Amino acid sequence: MTDLPLDPFFSGPGLDRADALRADDAARKALLEGSARELVWRDGLPTVREDGCLEWRPVDAPDLFLGLDGEAACFSALQEEFADAWKAFGSMAILDPRDAPLFAAALSLTRWHARHRFCANCGNSTTIIRGGWSRSCPACGAEHFPRVDPVVIMLAEHDGKLLLGRQFHYPPDRYSALAGFVEVGENLEAAVARELFEEAGIKVRNVRYVASQPWPFPSSLMIGCHAEAESAELRIDTAELEDARWFGRDQVAAALAGEGNAPFQPPPPAAIARTLLERWLSA
Repeated sequence: MTDLPLDPFFSGPGLDRADALRADDAARKALLEGSARELVWRDGLPTVREDGCLEWRPVDAPDLFLGLDGEAACFSALQEEFADAWKAFGSMAILDPRDAPLFAAALSLTRWHARHRFCANCGNSTTIIRGGWSRSCPACGAEHFPRVDPVVIMLAEHDGKLLLGRQFHYPPDRYSALAGFVEVGENLEAAVARELFEEAGIKVRNVRYVASQPWPFPSSLMIGCHAEAESAELRIDTAELEDARWFGRDQVAAALAGEGNAPFQPPPPAAIARTLLERWLSA
């Protein structure tokens, strides 16, 4: 297979995260005297302007230090309400890819703070430290850091066809790559094999890593993989999937091209599943 022409959406360096400044309260405070700016939120999401760029304003609540954009320090206030992934697709459709990594980081970080106000060790309230990149418990001294949940998302191939599935909450005719969380004590290859067997009843071999993508709903790392299925016979777990089918190269090409007679609707461009399909088709 060829290399990916571009990083999946939300991937890339984004801002200079300036880790050394996170523990330096005085230095961060000094940054507020310069060209600092604060991310604007609306309806539970970072606000995306009509030109696709994130919207900023003068700093009012520098709760979270997001990093540096050149000489400008970027902050965000804490948030209480958040939109789900389906409501966010409209913003993601116009979001400039250069701002996408920051969109993902800000959304994941603020979600984490909203869900982790209390110490998992002793139950007491925690306080924000390190510019918002961890929380400390004054009662027991425990320090808590934002977590990332690994998720495998994979294409299984057999005789030149790909297995795609449909979940119950998908829009009409949408099919996508199968996915699932990596479990405790499990490596990526085992997670891919287990999920494909549990959801579709197929056994696979030659599992290969392809690419990864941060996914801020609420804070996952999507780990894209490709596997070879030993047979095409499916046994679908109807508690997990509404349907699963094999699609040939021409069918995938028609779907990605948006042809009217395409056999399915592909995942949106912001999803790594779309990147995996495009990569497979270009190989």
